[in-house]
Amino acid sequence: MSNPDLLEMFSRFLMLSLLAIGGGITVVPEMHRLMVEQHAWLSDAQFSASIALAQASPGPNILLVTVMGWNAGGWQGAAATTLGMLLPSTTVALAVNRGAERWRTNRLVRAFREGTVPITVGLLFAAGWVLAAPTADRPVGLALTAVTTLLAWRTRLNPLWLIGAGALAGALELT
Repeated sequence: MSNPDLLEMFSRFLMLSLLAIGGGITVVPEMHRLMVEQHAWLSDAQFSASIALAQASPGPNILLVTVMGWNAGGWQGAAATTLGMLLPSTTVALAVNRGAERWRTNRLVRAFREGTVPITVGLLFAAGWVLAAPTADRPVGLALTAVTTLLAWRTRLNPLWLIGAGALAGALELT
């Protein structure tokens, strides 16, 4: 793995923050391209483990950014990725919140909000695709991914059971 350029890492996550409609998980494919493919700051296994650890931890989903930064560059990497991801979105959220009540019924504002729904769904699908890619050549792993997705979507099953099943499959080297 190469040593990360903290300023570049900060600026890249700053830009990703502006694209993360629907949360940080929606830009996982771009994070993968940046962290693994382009700069080799993380291996594919470290990237997937960062997401798995962040998703299993209590707290906001955006923890994945901090864990990736930590794995790539320690405390400095964690600070660079987290600040880069949170500064723009926090600033925009504070600014929008000031006028939210006044503009909530505005036709353009409503159209914008409704228009972001398909974008968010598409970004979430792309994130799932990137996360499932390591199992693409293993039928059991692909089937486990499909069943987990279906169960998460159609049932009220606690996600910890699904995570546990994935951990068990990994421990038994089924995936």
